Amino acid sequence: MPAPRTVLLTGAAGGLGTLMRELLPAYGYDLRLLDLRPIEGEPDAIVADLADRDAVREAVRGVDAILHLAGISLEAPFEKILRANIEGTYHLYEAAREEGVGRIVFASSNHAVGYTPRPRGDDPLIPVDTPRRPDTFYGLSKCFGEDLAQLYWDRHGLETVSVRIGSCFPEPTSVRMLSVWMSPADGARLFHAALTAEHVGHTVVHGSSANTRLWWDLGTARALGYEPQDDSEPYAEKLIAEQGELQEGNEAHAYLGGQFVTDPPIWPY
Repeated sequence: MPAPRTVLLTGAAGGLGTLMRELLPAYGYDLRLLDLRPIEGEPDAIVADLADRDAVREAVRGVDAILHLAGISLEAPFEKILRANIEGTYHLYEAAREEGVGRIVFASSNHAVGYTPRPRGDDPLIPVDTPRRPDTFYGLSKCFGEDLAQLYWDRHGLETVSVRIGSCFPEPTSVRMLSVWMSPADGARLFHAALTAEHVGHTVVHGSSANTRLWWDLGTARALGYEPQDDSEPYAEKLIAEQGELQEGNEAHAYLGGQFVTDPPIWPY
């Protein structure tokens, strides 16, 4: 499909949202920004809670597509996850349906399948159709988002690419992250491919760079036209010297979700 001109970027003040609002305009997008809090230097950004259905519908009105990054991105009590990630995502999909938006790119997470054992040795890469095994209420909310996307495609013809993001930071910060890291530039490449690929229906893809230590299959992402350019390997020597190799018998090193299966970081707000 031709590149959508106007894209609603939810979660625009967050870490990933900040990266994408810097990188995506180069692909020709006019970004409409939305977040729960004001964005410094962006006076036209929409400040709204996804719990406010009227505000969400107004934000969606007239856009060509949505990149949905908003929500709680760490573990939190279920009640908070329910409001922000589950009910909020539902409100966004309903607004998109009501306003005739044809494409959503949904920020899912590796934590939707966090209890999947990591590959070792000659094990095959984790396929995108691996059974969902959430490691937290946060991961569970991403499973819900993927199922919601499937429902809205089957029932309403609203297309979604659900991107199971590994870790998108300027550089990896842990040995585990060497296997799931997605550079910001590759993140923009993948989101652009997800926004423009033809006939996606509901497609689930793994979101990372072409890492030497890759744990999961990027086939469905590449099928969208994604061509990752980066690799975490230049950071490996320093991180391994500081942290050591992943250890057998360490539960946090045994699964795709890493620390989230043992001592998940808690949302501070």
